[in-house]
Amino acid sequence: MAAALSPSRASDFMQCPLLYRFRVVDRLPERPSPAALRGTLVHAVLESLFDLPAEQRTQQAALELLRPQWERVLAERPEAAQLFGAGALGGDRFDGGVSGVVGGNAGGTGGGEAGKLEAGEPGAERPGAGDPGAERPGAETDLDGWLASASELIGRWFALEDPTRLEPADRELYVETTLDDGLVLRGYVDRLDVAADGRLRVVDYKTGKAPSEAFEAKALFQMKFYALVLWRTRGRLPTMLQLVYLGNGEVLRYEPDEQELLGVERKVRALWDAIVLAAETGDWRPSPSRLCTWCDHHALCPAKGGTPPPIPEDALERVLGLKPATTDAMSRDGAIA
Repeated sequence: MAAALSPSRASDFMQCPLLYRFRVVDRLPERPSPAALRGTLVHAVLESLFDLPAEQRTQQAALELLRPQWERVLAERPEAAQLFGAGALGGDRFDGGVSGVVGGNAGGTGGGEAGKLEAGEPGAERPGAGDPGAERPGAETDLDGWLASASELIGRWFALEDPTRLEPADRELYVETTLDDGLVLRGYVDRLDVAADGRLRVVDYKTGKAPSEAFEAKALFQMKFYALVLWRTRGRLPTMLQLVYLGNGEVLRYEPDEQELLGVERKVRALWDAIVLAAETGDWRPSPSRLCTWCDHHALCPAKGGTPPPIPEDALERVLGLKPATTDAMSRDGAIA
């Protein structure tokens, strides 16, 4: 198994080296989060919607996908049921109705334009982070309210895009490339649109709110990472990177250039060197920030008065991928969770 880096794990290290250690080296479990789970469900619905013929991709049809997709998520992650207590399947809560959807466009006309980005938290290294309404794990969540919030996000998407006019080339596309030093870059692209002339548009759905200008660059790092991988594998520079923020109905669009992606490649190489150095020296220092609010590991964090566990003897091997994690410890983007 080759040394590999995904945008999620790269963001973990940039956010907090100790968080990267807990996830990649110690492989500590984390409690399911209602906000992260909602993101998983909404992504699944939007992906599945494109299995339907174009004329059938209505908001009503999307809402009717909630129940089967929720059942699939529960089958894959049964521990998620603990968030809702008894009746996690929801009984008759999945009626497919749109009457409770707030801020959506029941007509599904799409084509909404993004306005100026509003101030937001530095979003989305962990699903739900940066969303002021995101629930913290721990307390039991009201399933009705949670499902209503998922419906609201789906409805808002129809105000931003018209799925009857879209034919994605790929959905949940696994991308991977190997740099000349042997480092593998990989991840999953939510949606890849390819124009008739071959132009590429990379689309990512975010269920949180759009970031403020101060955090735009951080939000775009993931997209530039994907653009770099696609450029290396397809030989064509993506024309447009598009982040769709369903939390407040904003769309962030960015047109990368070749020199910029070469800079991203240099940054990723330097980041990987820093990760390897931390593994070799055992220097996994915490980096406190507002994002600590959403971290599960306060009891083990020196910045919070905790004590980390002893560093595993095979820490470097785990970072380098020489000792792969179990299937259960693998994340959606193919990196060690």
